[in-house]
Amino acid sequence: MLADANFSIKCGGPEMTADGIKYEAEDSSLGAASFNVAITEKWAVSNVGLFSDRSNQIYVQTALQEVIYTDSPDLFKTSRISPGSLRYHGLGLENGPYTVNLLFAETAFKDRSTQTWESLGRRVFDIYIQGTIILKDFDISKEAGGVDRAITKNFNATVTENHLEIHLFWAGKGTRGIPEAGYYGPSISAINVVPNFTPNISWIVAHTAKENRTGLIVGVAVPVGVVTFALVLIFIVFYLRRRKDDDEEELLGTATRPNTFSYAELRAATDDFSPSNKLGEGGFGPVYKGKLSDGRAVAVKKLSVASHQGQSQFVTEIATISAVQHRNLVKLYGCCIEGNSRLLVYEYLENKSLDQALFGNKDLHLDWPTRFNICLATARGLAYLHEESRLRIIHRDVKASNILLDSKLCPKISDFGLAKLYDDKKTHISTRVAGTM
Repeated sequence: MLADANFSIKCGGPEMTADGIKYEAEDSSLGAASFNVAITEKWAVSNVGLFSDRSNQIYVQTALQEVIYTDSPDLFKTSRISPGSLRYHGLGLENGPYTVNLLFAETAFKDRSTQTWESLGRRVFDIYIQGTIILKDFDISKEAGGVDRAITKNFNATVTENHLEIHLFWAGKGTRGIPEAGYYGPSISAINVVPNFTPNISWIVAHTAKENRTGLIVGVAVPVGVVTFALVLIFIVFYLRRRKDDDEEELLGTATRPNTFSYAELRAATDDFSPSNKLGEGGFGPVYKGKLSDGRAVAVKKLSVASHQGQSQFVTEIATISAVQHRNLVKLYGCCIEGNSRLLVYEYLENKSLDQALFGNKDLHLDWPTRFNICLATARGLAYLHEESRLRIIHRDVKASNILLDSKLCPKISDFGLAKLYDDKKTHISTRVAGTM
């Protein structure tokens, strides 16, 4: 598997390799209200809560005896525990479907066969992935068939905004005084996340160029055939990295970094930019209807020219619309920068543009009260841009084709490629003529 396409965490323990997988170490000193980003910057962990009625606030559980039903018992020697909320975040992931493997073992309670009071302990918590509950009232020992037994739970997850969240949450259930006072909350031994697709090489380069350089330089020490291959690969990596840096420097230098999609993902979403999915075409380029892997309907705007003006408008639109949010402004989901491809991904609005509603769509009836409400809501969006948003913005290309209508005929202003920012201390402003005459 290519680097950075996946990540693995040894929760609450040191770095180790098990079953051919390298598990990265997790900071064992994680405290009651902590957030820590891994050295590799592939993932992060956050913990919240204090164990009530407990003098020693310990957030790592050490197994008293070897865990069974696993070829890698060392992987379960320690577990991360939390009294309330424990979250793991996958960072900078390529969008697409993933498999999330969560590894557990209950090592704090005695086995039921001992028939002691310590065998009555029960740990019960909920598991969420991407904000959706996938296991409610999860009991490790019950699922594994006893204590000191390894169990792995596998789940499918879809990454849509380059971020994965795994959340373990204690909802107040289970025992609280076994084996000692104030003992409860979620526990996990390790995490392994792998993509269910072939990672995009340009994505890998963009996010792991430094790591790749080191690996490739080390590879020069192998036999001649491999050396030649390594040198070629080094050239490709540096070339792609430099090209990527040039392309992203202006865009990602903006205050709000947008979400990114791969070209393959958007091509699949639009059925290879099928003419049947084409919604229209403006000065920027064609717009296609698409459906992302998570089911969201989107409108994909494709830059058709490599001109400097087109590139500038592309960056302007991302920087502008990412910085403002209003019910009467179209929502930008993200963008794609890959090779010569420049694409913007917006929310899809069923009733398309106002000019089509007025002059093209005969099935859509706009009575005068509806037209008045559209005008008023559009004015609210402009007033927000001019007076209320953190950044004061002049759109400079307001026209019926740049006003989109949702299913309830609520208007949303779009196409910020010609927009300009202005000083909020000015009482009025004028700009040169731009956009449609």
